[in-house]
Amino acid sequence: MKKRVLTITAIIMVLVVALSGCSAPQQAAAPAEQPAAEPKEQTLLDKIKADGVIKIGTEGTYAPFTFHDKDGKLTGFDVEIAEEVAKRLGVKAEFIETKWDGMFAGLDAKRFDAVVNEVTIRADRLEKYDFSTPYIVAKAVLVVNQDNNEIKTFEDLKGKKSGQALTSNFAEVAKSFGAEIIQVDGFNQSIDLLASKRIDATVNDSLSYLDFKKQRPDAPIKVVDQADTKDQQGILFNKGNVELVEAVNKALSDMMSDGTYLKISEKWFGEDVSK
Repeated sequence: MKKRVLTITAIIMVLVVALSGCSAPQQAAAPAEQPAAEPKEQTLLDKIKADGVIKIGTEGTYAPFTFHDKDGKLTGFDVEIAEEVAKRLGVKAEFIETKWDGMFAGLDAKRFDAVVNEVTIRADRLEKYDFSTPYIVAKAVLVVNQDNNEIKTFEDLKGKKSGQALTSNFAEVAKSFGAEIIQVDGFNQSIDLLASKRIDATVNDSLSYLDFKKQRPDAPIKVVDQADTKDQQGILFNKGNVELVEAVNKALSDMMSDGTYLKISEKWFGEDVSK
């Protein structure tokens, strides 16, 4: 009898051990490894902030917008606008001086990050480039030698020699009236050619003309006509740099709101030139 009890007890113990093995909690499976997140592509704005510098293409020969003062320092309305925008981005402006007709090629080649040089916002340019919101407006004026009484309106430009930077908006105006375009490097050269009567006229910015006459009141030139329409100018960028354009637009908007833009505008022109 005792032997039978021991046998039954042994069987029960075996069953208990077996059942315990079946009900023991299984070790949790290790979580599947997540694929590593791809690094965020660095934008041009990221690079500018990392470098602490935004490279600005400008002429340096187009007073009062971008030119050298008597001490040789680069200055002007556009220069101060660019410096203020850079400050609000938390970086410094580094200016790269380039002749106007090489300005777009320089931007294409990424020699600079933006162009601040009175670039008119036009439909054909918007197909290839991005612009900031407009920060200045200007009118085209027709300038001739003071002895010229033949050219009185834009219509009189037909067949006449007009000194223009080839890719400028003003060259397009002169062409539209049938002028023969004589290539110049900038405003100052066109005025020099006009004063010496090597060209018949130049179409240029009204504000540039007023500044020039203020500096050289005896220059033998005069304005004979002015366009009815106003052109809007903006800061020029290569396409695809949305973050940079948005940051610059915010800087310009803040400058307008807090009075900084008006202060710069009145310094150079005596009035608000944003309208």
